[in-house]
Amino acid sequence: MACTRPVERVFAALGLLDGAPTEFKSCRGVSFGGVLCGLPALAENGLFKHLEQFFSSLSGYYTTMQVLTLLAYMALCRIKTVEQLQYEPPGELGKLLGLDRIPEVRCLRKKLAALSTGDAADEWAAQLSRNWLEQTPELAGTLYVDGHVRLYHGSKTKLPKRFVSRQRLCLRATTDYWISDALGQPFFVIERPVDHGLLEVLRSDVVTRLLKDVPNQPTKKELERDPYRCCFVIIFDREGYSPEFFKEMWQSYRIACITYHKYPKEQWAKDEFVNTEVVMPRGEKLTMKLAERGSWIGDRKNGLWLREVRKLTDSGHQTSLISTAYGQLALKDAAGIFSRWSQENFFRYAMKHYGIDLLNEHRTEEISGTNRPVVNPSWRKIDAQRRSLKSKLTQRQAKFAALTLHPERDNKKISKWELNKANLVEEIEHLEHELNEVKQQQTQNPKHLAWDDLPEQERFERLAPSRKNLMDTVKMIAYRAETAMTSIVREQLARHDDARTLLCDLFRSEADIVPNLEQKTLLVAIHPMTNQRNNRAIEHLLQQLNDADFTYPGTDLTLKYKILDDDKK
Repeated sequence: MACTRPVERVFAALGLLDGAPTEFKSCRGVSFGGVLCGLPALAENGLFKHLEQFFSSLSGYYTTMQVLTLLAYMALCRIKTVEQLQYEPPGELGKLLGLDRIPEVRCLRKKLAALSTGDAADEWAAQLSRNWLEQTPELAGTLYVDGHVRLYHGSKTKLPKRFVSRQRLCLRATTDYWISDALGQPFFVIERPVDHGLLEVLRSDVVTRLLKDVPNQPTKKELERDPYRCCFVIIFDREGYSPEFFKEMWQSYRIACITYHKYPKEQWAKDEFVNTEVVMPRGEKLTMKLAERGSWIGDRKNGLWLREVRKLTDSGHQTSLISTAYGQLALKDAAGIFSRWSQENFFRYAMKHYGIDLLNEHRTEEISGTNRPVVNPSWRKIDAQRRSLKSKLTQRQAKFAALTLHPERDNKKISKWELNKANLVEEIEHLEHELNEVKQQQTQNPKHLAWDDLPEQERFERLAPSRKNLMDTVKMIAYRAETAMTSIVREQLARHDDARTLLCDLFRSEADIVPNLEQKTLLVAIHPMTNQRNNRAIEHLLQQLNDADFTYPGTDLTLKYKILDDDKK
């Protein structure tokens, strides 16, 4: 349906054509035409890199490059799932790819399944992550790690419950750990169907990978010459607070850790705080009242000395952070920890605009090859009984203590008062007996079991990760491309917060597409924005794109951009 190149489609169906060629025709008022402005940034961030190395060629009408380009266009145009494509004009989106139409939803699912076979998507994402780290060594020296709980409302598997802070509930979910830079741009993500917290994923996956991938790490001799120098810095929230972990990272790998102090002591004197100008990662300059001391955390065996920096707020509250980055100053630690909200902002923005929480497929698969223990279901049930009995016992003991502290003085009510006390004593003795039995049962049941030792009826399947990994990688590329374009647009905007909104309007705006085969150019004429202020900002962006002389992949046409005049629209 809606095909204008039937001969090529027949050849592709018979196996006589490996992918349709990209051919543009003159079109006016193409829906989502403005998304072509994001193609150079997508390419710069790796959308077309290493495809032949990790992906095998797709059979049929659509090529790997065309499918990935469509996924990136979907991300920028806020089409969050493949299923939502059925509500968009297929022919209009096809014109952006140089085709007659985009694939139908079922066809696109098959293409994604073919691209997600094996570890191709994971290996491609890992290579792009290394490229991003190498391209921004100044940002790769300080890395942010945080977990994001992804809810599951389906019924195909009974995932374990996780605490969802944004809803303050325990719900069935899986946890993704994102590693980002100070600007909130993600490098890679690690999924945990069986999760034991931030410290476990840091030890087992994050640190080992960063030691291999982070560029410009000092050599062993350089570390020996400077005892305060570190390989890189990782920043996380209070979930990762552990003196043992800080000590292990510094002594074993010379990795510095910065986090909030989980157990700050007494307030510091206000005259210790000094107004300090702090330069944030985006270049903003803020004035903070900071103070610094050396502090000991932990016990004598596993504790260590580190730097404690506090910020005094206008309300008098002192926000305490601790750091093993001994070679840094307090202002750099403050800039790092207070930029952690960039990652929280990324989660909120990506959930709303990119749909990182949405399911990309409804398939599940068995969990195999895991050596991580899981909570024993029998122990969990017994523990729930213990906590219930302990709560009931505490309530009865409180009532009994209240009756004892306030004895009845009315002779007519003494008998009733004594009866109540006797009943409470009987209930307390009964609950204490039950509690002792439950505690004894709990000691006989191990708290954790190996996955292979878990009863069959208690096992659960994981959400299939293959297509999700591919979609997450494309969405990371799209977000990084949008961030790069945002920095250009902000140069012409008085309100920097309007930049992403303006780009979102640009990606969804109409445009004229005019190929010129003689001059080998592809003109993208953007329809004007709502006001001249936005037009000036977009013109500034288009000038930068024209200077790049970017060639549309698969063709020899150089992309050229302009904004249409109102009288030519």
